[in-house]
Amino acid sequence: MLEAVRYEGAYPDTARAAEAVHHVLAGLGRRLTGDERVDLAARLPAEAALTLTAQVPAFDKLTGWGFVKDLAARAGTSQAIARWDTGAVLCVVARIAGPDLLARILRTLPGGYAILFGQADLTAGRTCHTP
Repeated sequence: MLEAVRYEGAYPDTARAAEAVHHVLAGLGRRLTGDERVDLAARLPAEAALTLTAQVPAFDKLTGWGFVKDLAARAGTSQAIARWDTGAVLCVVARIAGPDLLARILRTLPGGYAILFGQADLTAGRTCHTP
């Protein structure tokens, strides 16, 4: 997983990739609950699963952008770096999860997370009106 994140994020070494994985999975662990959390943890490598499940779920509903801003504040980094790290890690997580589990995860999260996982958000901004 670390090598995949290192490649995805173009990080200079696995230590930087590991840092990104830790911050992003900790953040995701604060957002996921229930079967989706358990099922994702079962598919992740052991250390990544521990990072995800060690977090106490928060009950505030952060949008995808709110997730990035929260991650930046907790990691002490810029929002741009937090967004980069989030994309690099969650794209790999999406591949590990597979399409069915990813769809379930996205249904449990507020709007704006699909793009963070490298997916199109087909539900955003639907304003189609029929005559």
